[in-house]
Amino acid sequence: MTQMSASATSADNASNGQTVSVYLKPIDTQGLASFAQKGLANPQSRGTNKVHTVMQGQFRSLSYVGNHEPVVVDEPLHLFGENTAPAPGELVLSALGGCLAVGITAVATHKNVKLTKLELFLEGDIGNSAAWGAGGALDKEPAQMGFQAIRVSVELEGDASPEVLQEIVRHADRYSPVANTMRNPIPFEISTR
Repeated sequence: MTQMSASATSADNASNGQTVSVYLKPIDTQGLASFAQKGLANPQSRGTNKVHTVMQGQFRSLSYVGNHEPVVVDEPLHLFGENTAPAPGELVLSALGGCLAVGITAVATHKNVKLTKLELFLEGDIGNSAAWGAGGALDKEPAQMGFQAIRVSVELEGDASPEVLQEIVRHADRYSPVANTMRNPIPFEISTR
């Protein structure tokens, strides 16, 4: 196989009979190995993610993460928002998709598998019959609210067998911080300032 940059097209080489694979941009293999060694040397180490959220009005808010542009959050019209941005639950699924994609890329890199396609399709069944605690079904238990089921479908292609690609996905899922946050109960506290 001939490796080409993502800007090249297969049509450019179709006339000369070459089989062309366009690989996704790889990550730093040595950096990944060093990062893994640090984790092995100190398995109890933890990082801290920080977000500052500012409400703009109605249900639209801006979440500031580092020096990036703010993440805009809103609710759809049927939930009294302005529908200017994704809803919080959609962003939770986005975080899950991003985390799984990172993990799949890292595991593939570790296994020396070059990827040509990685797409994730996520769905989550969520309900809010309790109207955010503002009235209605206030007798709901926390376990009855929020996501009740999440489904992820992964389209993965690369220079490995389907069995190896499936194992990469399974491994990435097992070690995904966001997937494990959703699967496992964690200490959670909220306070006012």
